[in-house]
Amino acid sequence: MPYNVAFHLLPPLSTMALLLFPLRGVPDDEAAEVRELLTEQQIDFYETSAGHWGVSMPALWLRDRTEWEKAHQLIGNYQQQRYLTARQDYLQRKQSGQYKGLWQKLVEQPLAYCAYLLTMGLVTYVSIRLLFELGL
Repeated sequence: MPYNVAFHLLPPLSTMALLLFPLRGVPDDEAAEVRELLTEQQIDFYETSAGHWGVSMPALWLRDRTEWEKAHQLIGNYQQQRYLTARQDYLQRKQSGQYKGLWQKLVEQPLAYCAYLLTMGLVTYVSIRLLFELGL
C-alpha cells in the first residue's frame, strides 16, 4: 500500500468535533433553548453559522466526544418535551375553535382561493400549450 502523506496530516479522530444539532430550518426559540440547555449542563460546544451566502452548515458541534451520550440524551429529551407541548397546544386550540383548517379558511376568503386556483390553472394551461406548440 502506498504511503499517503495527506492522511498523516489529519488530526486524530478523538480531537475532531462531532455534529450535535443541525440548525438549518430550526426556529430561533428552539435553537436558543438548546444552547441554554447545553450551557446549563456545562457541555462544551461551539456554533457554526450558515455564512454570508447561506451555503455553510449552521449547527452546534461538540468539542469533546466523551460528552456525546449526555448531550444527545439531553437534546432528545428536550425535543420530546417540545413535541408534547406543541401537540397539546395544537389540540387545545383546535378544541376551542382557535385553529382554522383549510375548509374554514376557504369559507372565510372564497374569492382569494378562487383567484389562487384560477392563477394555478392559467399557469398550467400556458405551460402545457407551450409544450405542444414546440412539439415536445
